[in-house]
Amino acid sequence: MIEQTKQVLTDLKCFGMLESLDMRLAQATSHGWGHVELVSSLITDERTYRENQKIKRRIRMASFRTDACFERLDMTAKRNLSKTQVQDLMMLSFIKEPRNVVIIGPTGVGKTFLATALGNHACRSGFNVTFMGVHMLMERIMLARADGSFLRFRERLARVDLLILDDLGLKKLPPEIVQDLYDILEERYHTKSLIITSQLPIANWKEIIEDPVAYEAIMDRIIHGAVTLTLTGESYRKRRYNEPRQPKLDS
Repeated sequence: MIEQTKQVLTDLKCFGMLESLDMRLAQATSHGWGHVELVSSLITDERTYRENQKIKRRIRMASFRTDACFERLDMTAKRNLSKTQVQDLMMLSFIKEPRNVVIIGPTGVGKTFLATALGNHACRSGFNVTFMGVHMLMERIMLARADGSFLRFRERLARVDLLILDDLGLKKLPPEIVQDLYDILEERYHTKSLIITSQLPIANWKEIIEDPVAYEAIMDRIIHGAVTLTLTGESYRKRRYNEPRQPKLDS
């Protein structure tokens, strides 16, 4: 009978119930549960399983480069980032309002880690996220224009709840990319949230967006009402490199 029940659960794709069935039956026997308690626990297990699967799918679709999360955020380092600021960001009100978040700072101070941790937390809170380096965005735009899928690609970026663009400013943006970036930002303006990281101070972004009209339009859509964080301090990568290594002991 149990094996038949398991097969039915498999056919119905009730994998949460399937995974917990043996454990719940044992609990029901040991604790004297009735039918209501047993069924209720199995339904709860199924709901938890499906929610976890949705979270995993959202994280996979986001294409994060690392598994950064707030639990691993180093608050002991002097980064010009307070616990209050982190707690405010974790509320994700910037997505709900929506507002943009701009994270500025030199290489290695944790800009990408913080942006990814926010994106990861957003995925776990039910929001759809796309993470993309600006250089990769440029490549994807060029490929999409070449194969005729640009409108579909732009629509996907316009719909996602949170778009994270990492490392703006590594190189100048070609004029055609500037226009496409403007179109993406325009479609998201006042409706969706953006996180953008950059080594360049905001005042220097005109160095990578040479068209003054496009620069003003893009800046207005990114900076207006945005939460701006300026991280400081020594590079984490440099610090790890300079840490003394423990000598290996011969076995």
